[in-house]
Amino acid sequence: MTEIKELSQFLALDVRLDVKALALQQTLGLTGTTDGRHLLINTPCIVKNLCQLLNDGQNSVAKDASLALINLSADEDVIPALLAEATNIVEHMLKIISNPEHNLADPACMVLSNLTRTKLGSEKVFQSMEGNLDKYIDIFCQEKYNKKGARLHYLASVLSNLSQLPAARSYILDPSRSCLQRLVSFTDYKDSICRRGAILGLIKNCCFETDHHEFLLSEAVDLLPKLLIPLAGPEEFDEEDNDKLPIDLQYLGEEKTREPDPDIRKMLLEALTQLCATKFGREYLRSKNTYVILRELHKWEKNENVLVVLEHLVNILIRFEHEISHDNLKEIEVPDEITEKFNALEPAL
Repeated sequence: MTEIKELSQFLALDVRLDVKALALQQTLGLTGTTDGRHLLINTPCIVKNLCQLLNDGQNSVAKDASLALINLSADEDVIPALLAEATNIVEHMLKIISNPEHNLADPACMVLSNLTRTKLGSEKVFQSMEGNLDKYIDIFCQEKYNKKGARLHYLASVLSNLSQLPAARSYILDPSRSCLQRLVSFTDYKDSICRRGAILGLIKNCCFETDHHEFLLSEAVDLLPKLLIPLAGPEEFDEEDNDKLPIDLQYLGEEKTREPDPDIRKMLLEALTQLCATKFGREYLRSKNTYVILRELHKWEKNENVLVVLEHLVNILIRFEHEISHDNLKEIEVPDEITEKFNALEPAL
């Protein structure tokens, strides 16, 4: 422990470059093992010093410091210590992400993505944003926000993790803020599976809020086409079926391809299934001929896990409302073992 304390003294901006670089290499090595991470996290000033080195004038030093923080934050056991007031790690990362001239914005997003995998981390990050989540959604939606080439794809994971908090969902679903309206455009984003997958995770979490189903399916958000387009293929429909589809799904063309990732296809179907929890959602999906898109997907789909969710969704849509006989499926009293299965799908940290 004494050696670690001595090591921390060399992790400072004003230390000679060669000494600082050597100390960082040793620190980075320690972050690769469980014992090493626990040694570091229990040493005062280590995390704080690493955060300060993110602004070192030598790029190699700043990059190694960022890698050490990514490794530390990937260990859930050390996250509570990382979030201690003295480290200010969350504030450091948010400041870097907000700076369009900082070349370590992507690693900063990765650190926050790791931290927000826990409830404690999500609460801390949401609190540190000081009710200004819009600011980070604005940054995320500007693909060339960072002038040093950072793409900020992992900011999507941060937003998705935050959406597991009821307070964050309320913020995102507030119609006066237009948060969700800006995010739904990324459901079919081709350049990053991380970006589109995480945003779909956020949307799925929001679909659990049954009181907001009418808003989600309204023209303001227009969520249904955003969920169906990635599931649609090049199939042509007759005029009657085609006219019932949302306008964005009519005449997609023979070059249209489906979402290639099975986990994302499953997430899309799970979001649609959540929208079917309310009578309004079920009737809206039926009125927009959702079934024909799902029918063609069923002919194409080979993944068993996706097929299970798909068949469950189709089973809901093809039933008559008098057979379902409940406005909100979540308000039905069901046996404990079934409740546990439903709860396993809920947004949780």
